[in-house]
Amino acid sequence: MAGTPRNPALSGKQMLSEQVYAHLKNAIMRGDHAPGDALKPQDLAGERGVSLAVTREALVRLVGEGLADRLPNRGFAVPSFSDQRWQEIAEARRTIEPAMLRMSVERGDVDWESRVRAAHHRLVRTPAYGPEGGEYYTGAWAEAHRVFHRTLLEGCGNRALLETFDRLWTASELARRWSAHRDPDRDGAEEHRRLEEAALARDADTAAAVLVRHLTLTAAALADDQGRTTD
Repeated sequence: MAGTPRNPALSGKQMLSEQVYAHLKNAIMRGDHAPGDALKPQDLAGERGVSLAVTREALVRLVGEGLADRLPNRGFAVPSFSDQRWQEIAEARRTIEPAMLRMSVERGDVDWESRVRAAHHRLVRTPAYGPEGGEYYTGAWAEAHRVFHRTLLEGCGNRALLETFDRLWTASELARRWSAHRDPDRDGAEEHRRLEEAALARDADTAAAVLVRHLTLTAAALADDQGRTTD
């Protein structure tokens, strides 16, 4: 844990909790802990050389972000693929984001157009995977991806809607990583190109339709074996 920047406003316990939280979040996002795996506080505390209280505090924070579940009398666990929450989040996003995109197409100015182009260029030029390979997106690509989607919607000019987008994006980040792993043949780059093209052409109908399909494909990859769909 050496090398982590010190924040004088944080106590020693808070700093340790922040470090454990960051470590666990990265491990879950990388797929080090499989969906449904138990996250045992005692084992995790021993691995990191910290107290049980510090580890529990970090796990509770992950629960708040949707990256872990708190199980009654059973501790903590990584959410499962088939959890209903992913479909509910996807439904919420398919309801809200296309409407926001329509508003952006109608209201966005030249500055918004420039920012959309720049965000898409950054996304295209950012490697999705590290030089060592791997199945999960790099942090840099994930951030470029978030910025592109948010920039598309910022033209709506509605802060309340953008705050809702931010919450839903954070809640769906883990599902998005899993979806990419389960559907490796999907051409996400082409989907993003079509989104940019339709938005800047001021074609609200096409832009909204492309976005709905984009979000539906992400959720569909996580549909459970009983055939639950995202339609």
